[in-house]
Amino acid sequence: MNSRDDLTPSDKQPQRLVSLDAYRGFIMVMLAASGFGVARLARLPEDAPVWLVLDYPIWQRIAFQFNHPEWISQFNLVGVSFWDLIQPAFMFMVGVAMPYSYARRQSIGHSGIRQLVHAAWRAVLLVLLGVFLQSQRADQTNWIFTNVLSQIGLGYLFLYILMPRKLPVQGFAFVAILVGYWVYFETYTPPADYDYAAVSATEEAVFEGGFNSWSKNANAGYQFDLWFLNLFPRPDGEYRFNTGGYLTLNFVPSIATMLLGAFCGQLLRGDRKPWDKFALLLMGGATCMLLGLVAGWFTCPIVKKIWTPSWVLFSGAWVIWMLAAFYLVFDLWGQKLRVLRWLAFPLVVVGMNSIVMYLMGQLMRPWTTRTCLTHFGSLLEAAYGPAATADDMYGRLTGPTLAFVVFWLIAFWLYRKKLFVRV
Repeated sequence: MNSRDDLTPSDKQPQRLVSLDAYRGFIMVMLAASGFGVARLARLPEDAPVWLVLDYPIWQRIAFQFNHPEWISQFNLVGVSFWDLIQPAFMFMVGVAMPYSYARRQSIGHSGIRQLVHAAWRAVLLVLLGVFLQSQRADQTNWIFTNVLSQIGLGYLFLYILMPRKLPVQGFAFVAILVGYWVYFETYTPPADYDYAAVSATEEAVFEGGFNSWSKNANAGYQFDLWFLNLFPRPDGEYRFNTGGYLTLNFVPSIATMLLGAFCGQLLRGDRKPWDKFALLLMGGATCMLLGLVAGWFTCPIVKKIWTPSWVLFSGAWVIWMLAAFYLVFDLWGQKLRVLRWLAFPLVVVGMNSIVMYLMGQLMRPWTTRTCLTHFGSLLEAAYGPAATADDMYGRLTGPTLAFVVFWLIAFWLYRKKLFVRV
């Protein structure tokens, strides 16, 4: 997922695709920089001094793209918050990388057993890394598995096992995952007197009628977590609910998201003409969007936080189209316009060490922000005035941006030294 060899093409496709590293780097940039503080800036009260300079309504609309909606992820038919697409894109790129990684390990003579053991080790390590990140502010290990790394780890081995299978088998698995997950949720309906408020479910997150089984913290996945998570010692007593409604079992439909990535990775590694690949990516995204909308109307709502089957298809359309855009700009147009390859370079630096960038963003951002402001805040104020660092002016943008610059420089140093951290 996060190593240079993951994207090393096989003998059939010797040229490395810039778009894959750039796409992955772009997602990591957003995560490591925490959206460059846009959402935090927009949360300043309407009478804050910054809104005398910036337009408050415009920034509220911008900030929507850097927040997770309360529950429903779809708006205006095909609209979606960009921030809701970050995790699907992350998981999708794991799938895109898998065919390259699998083919490379075969080409250097790794046995099937060795590859399986490596995949199992990677899966366990990712799960534990996710738990580690979830435990940062706890007094003891917080055994919860909703972090993106844990979700990838829980599904990774299943994805690996499906990798050498023929496309019809992979397609059958994709459909079976979505249908099976839908059936599982439909088997549970909350009782008529269910106390939604007690589990942090607002009116917006509670469905009536046929979609009732997909309400926040009132569904089959939540019932599973009440049993499963309470098997572990907990830092805050008995597990009651996740305030966001996130579920451990989200990893099951997430396997389908990673499979979509694997389908695209296999397409890009194949022998088709480059422009044919681009056209198929566009058509694949359109197919997912159509199926996602139909599923959202008739089978289950489009909700990212519980990764509904309709969300797999709906978000799948967007992340496939994003891949198509990167492929178009950096690989198709980039063949003739070399300047585009140079524009991709800052993203490639991040994409080549994406796990490092992600962990720095999760573990070091607050400290790095404070340190940068301590040592460079006066210089910024001298150059741009006190508004550059004031919390009620531009400070909420300046802090994460400075931290990101530090993280990028570390990634650049690793890139120059040809050090690529592998999981």
